[in-house]
Amino acid sequence: MIDLHSHLLPGVDDGSRTVDQSVRVLRDLAAQGVTDICLTPHLTAGRAEDGVPAGHDVAFAALLAAAPAEVRLHRGAEIMLDRPLGPGAAANRGITLGSSRYLLVEFPRIVPAGTVAVALSQVVSCGLVPLLAHPERYNSCSVAAAQRWREAGALLQVDANTLLAPSGRGERARRLLAAGLAAVLAADNHGDERTLTPVRDALMQQGGGRQAEVLLVENPAAILADGEVKPVEPFTLRRTLGQRLRRLIEGES
Repeated sequence: MIDLHSHLLPGVDDGSRTVDQSVRVLRDLAAQGVTDICLTPHLTAGRAEDGVPAGHDVAFAALLAAAPAEVRLHRGAEIMLDRPLGPGAAANRGITLGSSRYLLVEFPRIVPAGTVAVALSQVVSCGLVPLLAHPERYNSCSVAAAQRWREAGALLQVDANTLLAPSGRGERARRLLAAGLAAVLAADNHGDERTLTPVRDALMQQGGGRQAEVLLVENPAAILADGEVKPVEPFTLRRTLGQRLRRLIEGES
């Protein structure tokens, strides 16, 4: 499996704090079958104008020296589009995923769908392909809105753990998968236990083996290689009995 979204660059954001913490996580992920992971620390569009912070380079060198050989590390950033992406940032392949034309982007949780579409179009006009992180997180997310975001030129990275969650956000994630709008899944690990394994297993158990292969291996690999992603066939992921019971107990609608 390949994970394009993580906060394992130590000590630079709200993710892993130390090299040792990151190494422990990487060893666990390697044991679960993760072969490649992209380090995507938070960065605002405004700060991206100045390029990769020097502290990120120092942290990467330290982690690379200690990381297990079983996992290949790739660099990137998760860009908060708090303002239009400037030409300096757009030309900086140090912030894109594996130096490709694909850029992982995010927005505040409360944001109009139209604002997202306009911002994504602006990224496309810079010659980049926006990969929208955890679209199900945004309050304006719906299948119709996600289709609009795709039409603006973006790809959608659905959160793997949210996809299994018995919550309204989980329902939005599952609707995106059922509509064939997800391009990749990622765990968004912050130096913790978040992983791709549960969603891979759930897809495999429910007959979504082909979708799992494209979402977790083929499309992430294509992005790192600066290639073209494949469409993902719609798949309805059923919740487990435990998930349904938890939702009833919590009183969620």
